[in-house]
Amino acid sequence: MNNDAPSLTLPLALRALALLALIIVAEVANGTVRTLFVAPLVGDFTARQIGTATGCMLIGLIAWFGSPWLRATNARAQWAVGLLWLTLMLGFELAVGRLVAGASWQRLAEDYNLARGGLLGLGMLWLLCAPRLAAAVRRRRALPESGKTLESEKNRGQR
Repeated sequence: MNNDAPSLTLPLALRALALLALIIVAEVANGTVRTLFVAPLVGDFTARQIGTATGCMLIGLIAWFGSPWLRATNARAQWAVGLLWLTLMLGFELAVGRLVAGASWQRLAEDYNLARGGLLGLGMLWLLCAPRLAAAVRRRRALPESGKTLESEKNRGQR
């Protein structure tokens, strides 16, 4: 890896923002389904926990299918995309929670309090890691299909 290469170029950042917009749309749909259908059955708090799990699945799918188009070709760029996603999603979550839903800071903090069952912090960690994990899993899965082994790829990179 070239250490002088920028981790987040403008074209990569724009593709990352497009995927984040898709993630936000998916998360809004997830939240709508959670509120309308899941919460009446299991209660609000449990529904939020379920929503975090389904949200992580949606993020994973979008990162997986979007990874080839994203073209974040090294770990540094993948982590930069994850950090961009995390930063913007936290801002979005807090802004919507406070300004649209009118939730208190205490209510918003509940979702991040792991000791009290709040799982959103884990969801945000997943969002940070998703671009890196999706690229790594795709790369690992692609190697056997191409007839290459992980060992031969490592050796090739050392030349």
